[in-house]
Amino acid sequence: MPNKKTAALTAEQYREIINTMREGGAGFRPNPRIATALVLEANLGLRIEDILSLHLKDIIRDGSRYRLDITENKTKKKRTFTVPFQIYQYVENYCLKNNIREDEIIFPITERTVQKYLAKVADHLGYENIGTHSFRKYYATDIYNSNDHDIVLVQNLLQHSSAAITQRYIGITSEKIEKAIEEHVHLI
Repeated sequence: MPNKKTAALTAEQYREIINTMREGGAGFRPNPRIATALVLEANLGLRIEDILSLHLKDIIRDGSRYRLDITENKTKKKRTFTVPFQIYQYVENYCLKNNIREDEIIFPITERTVQKYLAKVADHLGYENIGTHSFRKYYATDIYNSNDHDIVLVQNLLQHSSAAITQRYIGITSEKIEKAIEEHVHLI
């Protein structure tokens, strides 16, 4: 479902969607499994198909940190990165609560199942252009805004081939670039 029309979530939309998924609403039951999968997408920046193929054993303790070694389904690129301890604990607690062994797939559901459920929740909340990829875009936009607008950092985290792709991805238009240049004039 990722496309140019899929919007990045705001922090408020993210919280509201996840809370609604946990509580349920008119026409849909609570679904903590899908909520948890999307929380991981928003916190790890992986595509939903990569989240849905995770096992707890994929997150490896490496000294005082945890890391994830995966080969991305879409690009076939190998990726290794740190998983924050809080995220590891969150996943581990979810697995313990749901009797999921470390060698089992954490989320034995399809991408289409997640998309259909998310569409119901987004419609219920009145949000448009929200898809599973909105959570990855939320991750990218938040990292960008929290790290002095470092586009190269976000490019590397998402494994995009160019900064231009990343700029389009997180919605940095040429208008925004021009405005930033105009506002940055500092004459002596």
